[in-house]
Amino acid sequence: MASVDRNNKMLLDLVRQPGNNTCADCGIPEPDWASYTLGIFVCLNCSGIHRNLSDISKVKSIRLDFWDDSLVQFMRERGNSSAKAIYEKCVPAFFYRPQHKDCVVLKDQWIRAKYERREFTGENYPQQAYCSDLFESTLWKKGKDNKQFLKRSFLLSRKDFTLRYFIKEDSKLPKAVISMKDFNAVFQPEKISHAHGLQISYMHDKRTRNLFVYHEKGQVIVSLFNALRATRLAYLQKKHPTLQDNDLVPQITGHCLKEGYMEKTGPTRESFKKRMLLSWVPSSLARRATATPLQRAAGGAREEAGGTAASRCTRRTGSSSSCASRSRSRRSGWRPSGRSSLNL
Repeated sequence: MASVDRNNKMLLDLVRQPGNNTCADCGIPEPDWASYTLGIFVCLNCSGIHRNLSDISKVKSIRLDFWDDSLVQFMRERGNSSAKAIYEKCVPAFFYRPQHKDCVVLKDQWIRAKYERREFTGENYPQQAYCSDLFESTLWKKGKDNKQFLKRSFLLSRKDFTLRYFIKEDSKLPKAVISMKDFNAVFQPEKISHAHGLQISYMHDKRTRNLFVYHEKGQVIVSLFNALRATRLAYLQKKHPTLQDNDLVPQITGHCLKEGYMEKTGPTRESFKKRMLLSWVPSSLARRATATPLQRAAGGAREEAGGTAASRCTRRTGSSSSCASRSRSRRSGWRPSGRSSLNL
């Protein structure tokens, strides 16, 4: 009994050390599980994915399960930092590293890519599909009219920074050619009603368009997602050759801050029409990171002037929120659609 208590105490001490105090796969603090074959500490959710890799990874609770001396010694010799030096040695800059709030398919494929397929160890494996100049796949795409999902062929080219999709496999002309200039991709399993659902957003005729797609295999849809990120990064590198990858990577894709339907008027006196409103994370970051020093200074001056105007309005009305609401309404002509203005 004394040995059991001593081993559990040693594990709790190990998990508090820097590197071990966050999940090795999703980064959430205070993991309470461990893979005693890989020598890493993981959270409860990631441990469930590891259970599906029983030939590679075997997990135990560091609080509830029995640990013998040899396993504890193995955990002391390894740890998260040592494992990352092996399994994350050559992760491409564009490859998306999921966080604990991301959907299951992203975390599942990240863990499988690291430990099962060993894609980032630097070993001599064939080039991954998401690293090639051309990526082709057949996906299920949500139709515009009847909302049914139909098979469509997609072709991604890093040479001209475009994504094309075709209605038929033998079609010579694409239905749409999507540029990487104003582009975003994000997993939306709940909205698409599929665990592998991916939303692709882009600008067409100064309007935001959305494609909702999925693939039955998680590896295929996540490979497409990372191939899109690779192509988008290549585009940004060409457009901004003086910026480093660390500045460009946050601009590749982003999560949606707010999304929902609102009603808006046009430039003339017309009735309100229902339109989707999107707000993406990287928009302000991208403008700020790629702006010149003069543009940054001008932006700061505008922000300061805007803040002064907001302060005057607040002093008059006693409510900053009412000032902001009236200002937005005057500029855009938006109004909430139904009871709820935005679906968060």
